[in-house]
Amino acid sequence: MPSQAVIIIPARFASSRFPGKPLAPLRGDDGTTRPLIEWSWRAAKAAAGPAGGTVADGSVSIVRIVIATDDERIAETARGFGAEVVMTPETCRNGTERCAAALDGLGESPDIVINLQGDAPLTPADLIEATLTRMVADPDLPVCTPAVPCSPAMLSGLLQDQAEGRVGGTTAVFNERHDALYFSKRVLPYVPQDRIAGHLVHLHLGLYAYRPAALAAYMAHPPCMLEEIEGLEQLRFLDAGIRVGMAVCPVPAWDVIELNNPSDTAAIEAALRQRAAQFRKQGGQPS
Repeated sequence: MPSQAVIIIPARFASSRFPGKPLAPLRGDDGTTRPLIEWSWRAAKAAAGPAGGTVADGSVSIVRIVIATDDERIAETARGFGAEVVMTPETCRNGTERCAAALDGLGESPDIVINLQGDAPLTPADLIEATLTRMVADPDLPVCTPAVPCSPAMLSGLLQDQAEGRVGGTTAVFNERHDALYFSKRVLPYVPQDRIAGHLVHLHLGLYAYRPAALAAYMAHPPCMLEEIEGLEQLRFLDAGIRVGMAVCPVPAWDVIELNNPSDTAAIEAALRQRAAQFRKQGGQPS
């Protein structure tokens, strides 16, 4: 019998950089405008299949997709397009804490909880598949998250952002077993100019799979200094001595951009068009 997984999409209204972000309208390739949270929900639906289904070679069944929020405006919008909603406390510090709170309200304990962030509508189903495959291959792995190798152009962009004081992405450093050593908003590791083409830098993508026990352990551990300094919730797992496995994936066929600031809207809409074009090329349909 396959393991059961639940996708939880955490969404909060009170973002300091972009208040009301989950309700921000985004225009798709066909001209239809939908709120950000609906695009993210559709990405989750695409991963589960039209009526839910098994992934990771049939070893995991995605049985439920839930939007976890603390705001009735988001909840009302989500219910309007057919999503299941779980209300969570305003005190949740990050998406991982919100997933833990939502799990308490689900009335069941799945084998795996998938955190598909509410501001990541371009997450490919392949990333979810690869993350779950790693969890299935290592039944003792508490947490898994994906990363992709940086091309020279991607690395150049990250280094330029860093030089100009912008946060252009999060990088991940891991050992030969693909267990995370550290995550940072700085570009890690340092790469000499003559080795830039070697794919030594990996860009972390904000998707997580957890065992329920790992979420409970996370909530029992206080926020750590590095988590607060970097603004990266996953560092609390490492501080608590909890393994975080990396699913190293090929670079997606479209730009996997998160909506962090209002200025990102045009880039997200361009990537939605890029994704739609890729699906048409493959003879499929985007979500």
